Amino acid sequence: MLVLLGGLLCAEIYPVDIRPPGWKKGDRVGSIRILDQKELLFPEVGGKHFSEISDLAYWKKRRWLFLISDEGKLFRFRARFGERIRELVPMDANKLRKKSGKKLKKWRRDSEGLSLDGKGRLYVSFEEKPRIARITYDGRIVRYLHLPAAIDSMKKFRSKNKGLEALAWHPKYGLLTAAEYPVRGKPRGIQTIYSLSGRQWSYRSGREAKSALTAMEVLSNGNILVLERSYSGIFEPMVITLREVRIGRCQRGGLCPTRLLARLDSSEGWAVDNFEGLARVGRDRFVMVSDDNDNFYQKTLMIYFEVLER
Repeated sequence: MLVLLGGLLCAEIYPVDIRPPGWKKGDRVGSIRILDQKELLFPEVGGKHFSEISDLAYWKKRRWLFLISDEGKLFRFRARFGERIRELVPMDANKLRKKSGKKLKKWRRDSEGLSLDGKGRLYVSFEEKPRIARITYDGRIVRYLHLPAAIDSMKKFRSKNKGLEALAWHPKYGLLTAAEYPVRGKPRGIQTIYSLSGRQWSYRSGREAKSALTAMEVLSNGNILVLERSYSGIFEPMVITLREVRIGRCQRGGLCPTRLLARLDSSEGWAVDNFEGLARVGRDRFVMVSDDNDNFYQKTLMIYFEVLER
């Protein structure tokens, strides 16, 4: 099936529908409305194998959509968003590499989070060894940023694969990051968002088993949109949750209140996959993307949605 995007026929982008049977276009689920849904099925982009997308970031001014894989590959697409995804065309791809231009060692390129700041500068966070780096648009590391003491070494995290999973830019607090699961010493059901200046916001995460924070973005009201995934095994449902963390209404020294926006449960007919990335592409309009784990049975899905006030 061919999809017309931006006046171009593209055989690598297919329409999908992750909603349960019976849902109609424009129906809302909780406090979100799904605007468009695509499967990205590119064998290669820019000579690089396209798979395992872990996060994305959108620069509206230039209409660039960056996607990062957890194998240390940075992809760039030209993208436009309206009432649907109007354009989505691959531009180039590069491997992340050192400032010197040399490639990163395998255990140093586990890139999970991606974000652009207010000036269009690009940042990436890493999981196995907790780091945040500013990078060029072609993947060269410019410099590493200083991390607050709570997350500045691997021993602070629950395991080597539970490092800095999410990254977002806040106009007031700058770069924000979070681990997939609470760090050592924190209760398992209490998740924390960290600013690089050392400020923290904690909230109660999902009630599902093994609920993990996989991505976050900033809403137009300054609150944090978090993406959570719960998956315990092939015989258990996968649950994807979108939640608003109201960081301006936190209790002194305590938890921030949250608002459940949407809960997509595979046992209720939702054809969800391993969603790991979020990007804001308009006023309270976002895309989320799934990591296919370079697995034939999984897909790279891009879901375009808007968050409603109520």
